[in-house]
Amino acid sequence: MKHKARKRFGQNFLTDQSIILHIIQTIGAQKNDRIVEIGPGKGALTEYLLPSCKHLSAIELDRDLIPLLKISFATHSQKFNLINQDILTVKICELAEENQKIRVIGNLPYNISTPVLFHLLSYKDCIQDMFFMLQKEVVDRLAASPNSKNYGRLSIIMQYYFDIEKCFEVRPEAFNPAPKVESAIVTLRPYSNLKEQHGIVLDDPVALKAICQLAFGQRRKTLRNNLKKVISSEQIEQLEIDPASRAETLSLQDFIKLANLYTTI
Repeated sequence: MKHKARKRFGQNFLTDQSIILHIIQTIGAQKNDRIVEIGPGKGALTEYLLPSCKHLSAIELDRDLIPLLKISFATHSQKFNLINQDILTVKICELAEENQKIRVIGNLPYNISTPVLFHLLSYKDCIQDMFFMLQKEVVDRLAASPNSKNYGRLSIIMQYYFDIEKCFEVRPEAFNPAPKVESAIVTLRPYSNLKEQHGIVLDDPVALKAICQLAFGQRRKTLRNNLKKVISSEQIEQLEIDPASRAETLSLQDFIKLANLYTTI
């Protein structure tokens, strides 16, 4: 069955066999794994993942791809769960088994990658790890360190909950049609003990999002200016943070301190 990539779904089908095998090797699927694949497309990764794991749930929004996927993997129907639904409406933890976390895989459309990441953040407690193909720019933001142009709200929020590793880059020619951007593979592994990892615990995730939004609202301005409506310079100094510094120079721990103070005001 033929299927033409649809722009409205942000479809770019991975076709380079060497890249496909590199991704499969990086994932390292095991026979007892329960895998959730977001946006399987025509099944380029599914073809290798399905025989190697215990169960695979594929979430595909494009209803025209459903018949193709059903036919392609009919011989594995007992352990293949095909879901024709928007990932942003799927309750991921319902796909897990009791006492067994799931592994999430996906070639995420570039136009919705950040909303998908934040959606999955809500289900981190039932996730073992995640492997994504994303726009290189998004991966660079996820893995960014302080004092870099890519460091921002996405970096801080995701790095609080996950160990993030940029694995390798993928050229546009590996896809059909070729996207106009570079891509990269990234791994996210939830931390098991946030206090042990960071030395400080976040009181309210909503507060962290709010502080990051304000602090990075105008990147060239200082904390004193960007946070003045909610936190004074004196309060910032009491946290041993320089109010004359810019947001991009602060550590993750600094943002946690600011967020925790914000919750008490």
